[in-house]
Amino acid sequence: MSIAVAVGLASGAVHAKVSPEDAARLGQDLTCVGAEVAGNAAGTIPAFTGKYVGEVPGWNLQSHSGSHPVDPYADEEPVLVITAANAQQHAEQLTAGQLAMFEQYPDTFKMNIYPSHRDFAYPQHVCERAKWNALNAEIVDDGMGYSGLGHNPFPIPNNAMEVLWNHQLPYRAWTQTEIRDLASVQRSGEIGWGRVNGVCLSPASSPTGEPRTEDGVSSYCMTEVLLPLRERGNTSVNHEPYNYESAPRVAWTYNTGTRRVRLAPGYGFDQPLGGSNGAMTIDSDRLFNGSPERYNWELVGKKEIYIPANAFGVNSADVKYDDLLTPNHANPEYIRYELRRVWVIKAALKENSRHLYRDRLMYLDEDTWHAVIADFYDNRGNLWKHSFVNYYYHPDMSAWQAGASFYHDLSSGQYVGYTLTQEREKGPVINKGDLEPNFFTPDMLRARGR
Repeated sequence: MSIAVAVGLASGAVHAKVSPEDAARLGQDLTCVGAEVAGNAAGTIPAFTGKYVGEVPGWNLQSHSGSHPVDPYADEEPVLVITAANAQQHAEQLTAGQLAMFEQYPDTFKMNIYPSHRDFAYPQHVCERAKWNALNAEIVDDGMGYSGLGHNPFPIPNNAMEVLWNHQLPYRAWTQTEIRDLASVQRSGEIGWGRVNGVCLSPASSPTGEPRTEDGVSSYCMTEVLLPLRERGNTSVNHEPYNYESAPRVAWTYNTGTRRVRLAPGYGFDQPLGGSNGAMTIDSDRLFNGSPERYNWELVGKKEIYIPANAFGVNSADVKYDDLLTPNHANPEYIRYELRRVWVIKAALKENSRHLYRDRLMYLDEDTWHAVIADFYDNRGNLWKHSFVNYYYHPDMSAWQAGASFYHDLSSGQYVGYTLTQEREKGPVINKGDLEPNFFTPDMLRARGR
């Protein structure tokens, strides 16, 4: 019995959220998670092929070993190089943040544009769950929650909130263990280092079972600080809900100074992210995470823009930090941009709500639903920060993994290199399947602190 049929029987009455005729487009003129299969009219965005599932040519990793990625497109040359001199000619395909980077760093910032590739696909069970969600999933509690199966909630979205939940709940690693570096790069080039041991479990991305949102928790994460030394051993655990109205995010922290475990109410939003020297907020990890409650969300539409994509190269073990982390921005020679279709959504701070960012514009790759670029505006409406995430397809889960990410403060000139694993012994260990919810508890924190 397919997952679609099995879940339908288990849930009783079925209320179609898009028509059966529209849902039937999935896997036909739309990919199984809702992207347009066809390329663009100009021929600059190719048709989706999905010719690789669970493999990347040339990357012969031992399963669940933490192998670093290998770039299947390493021999390609840029088809276009955008610099400060020609940026305005391509302004329609650039974000405000990208244009600001050219203006602020005209002598060093550039974007190497490579041929676009849409070669990697999801496994069949992901497609079946997306199809079921198209017919049944729904937003609940005025956008604060979602009811359905645990990922790819709205493959054919109708509004900004549905697009946002697609970003919140893509198909991602079921289990993940990773030691990652964080570099806070000052305008002078001086670097302050952070390092964390991250362990996460997303039960809905298990390849088996029926991941109903009624289970309550979409993901569990433990983050232990390894650097800087003054914060070493500080550890946090958080549970991420499917519905922030009925069950807010729960977090506990262990502090080595007090040797106590405390509940951390209100964990998230614009609280500073540890180790980022104040350059990142907790809710800017993956460009947005957590409750959407402080913003009004608007669907701007779809565009064709240049985004980081197929970023195998910048995340490989061939990259050395000294070469990558140049002053003002990462070395452009390591960043691969492609012209792709994206969904654009805007978050505007609600009246009587508080946050460092008044507005945020997010750009989601249509093939994966991951936000790949975000531009942040301050409370006077001025562009303040520009950030992007370099994703690559990981064979151990047959899906896209967030890699090196860069968060630029356009006011101070500081930037943060986040999720850096290039010089670590291992990259992320994906889908080893060795984690259970009972690992992510306050008692676990107390035990680790002894």
